[in-house]
Amino acid sequence: MSKLLLWSVTVAVAGFLFGFDTAVISGAEQKIQNLWQLTPFEHGTFIVSSALWGTVLGALTGSIPCDRLGRKTTLIVIGILYAVSALGSAIATDEYMFALLRFIGGVGVGISSIAVPAYISEVAPAKHRGRLVALYQFQIVFGILIAFVSNYFISGFADWDWRLMLGIETLPAVVYLLMVLKVPESPRWLILHKDDVQTSRKILLEIGEENIDQVIAEIKESKTSPADIAQTKKVLESVEQHNVEHEVQDIIEEKQENAHSSLFSKKYSFPIMLAFLLAFFNQLSGINFILYYAPRVFEMAGLDASASLLSSTGIGLTNLIFTMAGLYLIDMAGRKTLMLIGSVGYIISLGIVAWAFAGGHGGAIVVAAIFAFIASHAIGQGAVIWVFIAEIFPNSVRAKGQALGSGTHWVFAALISLLMPIALSAFSASSIFVFFAGMMVLQLVYVLFLMPETKGRSLEDIAHEYK
Repeated sequence: MSKLLLWSVTVAVAGFLFGFDTAVISGAEQKIQNLWQLTPFEHGTFIVSSALWGTVLGALTGSIPCDRLGRKTTLIVIGILYAVSALGSAIATDEYMFALLRFIGGVGVGISSIAVPAYISEVAPAKHRGRLVALYQFQIVFGILIAFVSNYFISGFADWDWRLMLGIETLPAVVYLLMVLKVPESPRWLILHKDDVQTSRKILLEIGEENIDQVIAEIKESKTSPADIAQTKKVLESVEQHNVEHEVQDIIEEKQENAHSSLFSKKYSFPIMLAFLLAFFNQLSGINFILYYAPRVFEMAGLDASASLLSSTGIGLTNLIFTMAGLYLIDMAGRKTLMLIGSVGYIISLGIVAWAFAGGHGGAIVVAAIFAFIASHAIGQGAVIWVFIAEIFPNSVRAKGQALGSGTHWVFAALISLLMPIALSAFSASSIFVFFAGMMVLQLVYVLFLMPETKGRSLEDIAHEYK
């Protein structure tokens, strides 16, 4: 377990860079807008959403390097993209150069949202998978917290303090790059793409996997030919697998199906719908609006600039604490239960924010409700999204399925970040938060009537149910 934890934590550091990169712009965006005299549209396009459009590209295409190059090589590429983006955006001389360098970092974020959950879910045993994959989310919110704290202490240092805010990310990016060189490749990728059972067996042994022969047999289902069925049957019998004939028939059927199907074949329609809706509702909660524009929202509620930055740090701390709670509960309470708790919390907190802005009530109420909103997100969607999307697709299309879910997530994140400066000038803050609250009512319906529970089940068992 010690090696498994070490490798999982190491890979999840990509999430720290993800979170830092996402939140750091909140302390710099207004200063950049004033420096280059940008209109709301230019500001939303070049400064705030440029990284997110890179994230969309990375998320939609990230399955290609994950499958062709391997999970580990892809993780190394991610580190390089983060380092180049952080250093480059810090020395940008105009909005176009800035947008390009932020776009590059966004590509790294998008690919990491596929590669990291895929890697950890493929090395982790079922009983630990939820917590270990959720380490990625923990690192994301830890990165967000550190970004807010960093912005608070750097702010006011000099006229060019925003450059230091952005450039300091280069240091953790280089550290991550050095760390990830020492992790092994995913055993499932080695078997499915390299047919390297020997190395895979060694890795599974090192991480303490029980019933290794059974695990290997299950992994090979999607690529086993009829000529290998007899040998597979012997493996299943050697580990006393029940219903051997049924298992062998499943292998034959899956081989025939996979030979002529893609992610968008009919048999994957249910997991595709689950992933799409979960990612859709994640962003229609308004989470990225709050993270990217937190100081601005607090200033709208009546706080001064310094108090707004300090309150943003409180957001990061609240996010971290409740993510830790989600990390602790996800394998005990389950994914669906956490989503139910988070959905109800979303609706209540967003409703209070809308009421407070509509009635002109004090900034303290808005701050408290925003903190409650962040807590609801952290223990619900935040803890669950990357775990759940990594679980519901079978081995053969996992990276592609994650690309779809992650791509959906980032398309809507980019659209919201692009449109919010315009929306803030066209609509009242109260109306915007009423809209987000309404979307969360729909999420509650989704969780109650569509979302299955996946805790404690092997990836192959989950895939078999929804094929």
